[in-house]
Amino acid sequence: MPRLPLLSAKELSKVLEKLGFRLLRQRGSHMFFRHEDGRTTMVPNHPGEEIDRSLLNKIIRKDLQISRDEFLELL
Repeated sequence: MPRLPLLSAKELSKVLEKLGFRLLRQRGSHMFFRHEDGRTTMVPNHPGEEIDRSLLNKIIRKDLQISRDEFLELL
């Protein structure tokens, strides 16, 4: 299985929008996304930094509820 790429918050938000998530609000450096079916996720937005692979894996499995392969296809 290939390693997950390092993504910025901006790149991850584009993938989330492809999946139907909408930016609901931002408080400080955290963006809160919600899907019509009730799934939610929180993405840290720190300019100049990438999201750690372990956090990205948690977002994919628990929040988005899709496989890693499905996520990689959306990039």
